[in-house]
Amino acid sequence: MMNEPNLAQNTRNLPKGIFLIVVAFLCVAIMSAFGKAAAGLPTGPLVFFQNGISLLLFAPFILRHGSKELRTTRFGLHVVRALTGLLSQALFFIAVKKIALVDAVLLANAAPLFIPIVALVWMRTSIRPAVIASLLIGFVGVILILKPSAELLKDPAALIAISAAAFSAVALVSVNTLSSTDKSDTILFYYFLISTVATLPFACMQWQNPQGDQWMYLLGIGLFMALSQLFIILAYTHATASQIAPFNYSVVIFSGIIGWMVWNTSLDLTALFGIVLVCAGGIASIVFTGKTQAHAFTLSHSHHAQKLNGTS
Repeated sequence: MMNEPNLAQNTRNLPKGIFLIVVAFLCVAIMSAFGKAAAGLPTGPLVFFQNGISLLLFAPFILRHGSKELRTTRFGLHVVRALTGLLSQALFFIAVKKIALVDAVLLANAAPLFIPIVALVWMRTSIRPAVIASLLIGFVGVILILKPSAELLKDPAALIAISAAAFSAVALVSVNTLSSTDKSDTILFYYFLISTVATLPFACMQWQNPQGDQWMYLLGIGLFMALSQLFIILAYTHATASQIAPFNYSVVIFSGIIGWMVWNTSLDLTALFGIVLVCAGGIASIVFTGKTQAHAFTLSHSHHAQKLNGTS
């Protein structure tokens, strides 16, 4: 199982860790907004730029100690982790083009509601009654946001967003398993590498020359993805994952504000209540499931935030 980072006592600074993780998820919200703004571009180039730019920025640092960082006996699991994380991101970009930014971000980040279920099926890990209760609360919130109706089947963008969370959960359980044998640098590198290589053919097939601000959207997606990972890395140097994981939901607040400012998006009371329930259910799931899955959730939004400072 994944262990908490071993932080030196003199580097602990919980307020700074909270601040950094909130900044990280502000970057995630901005990246997501760029994805929505790039609605005129195909999904292939979006996910390619997202991962390719991050690979270019992080690879030199990851490989600073040479190729020994790439040693692994579980390449197949790296592929599973990368492809499920990649599917999650692709589904999110598809969904966010059609529904409100805050809805897409919240639904795609509902991974904590799926992690115990994936762990039950994959790892045969039992689910505590308190966790079951928290999952039920969260899924009631999801239903309130989805507003099930015949219209949902005609335009299934919200279902696509929640599917992104399910794939995210599979990716997280994969990370949990990989962390028992592989360094965090190795896991991070293979995620970016496999994702970049896997999306290159789709980027080529779907390529259309970006017009005007579309270049800025593509670069923004990649840059803010990388920045979010950097700030998560820094946050880990000051606090444990279980301490700061609940603050991941700050991305919902930031997305709501950005959606209101840029797209004049407002939410009805039912949707707002659903958001509260999903956040409450997700946070409760983190708390009741324990530190291990709290750590996994801290990695959830981008599926590949790993510490690069050698403290894992």
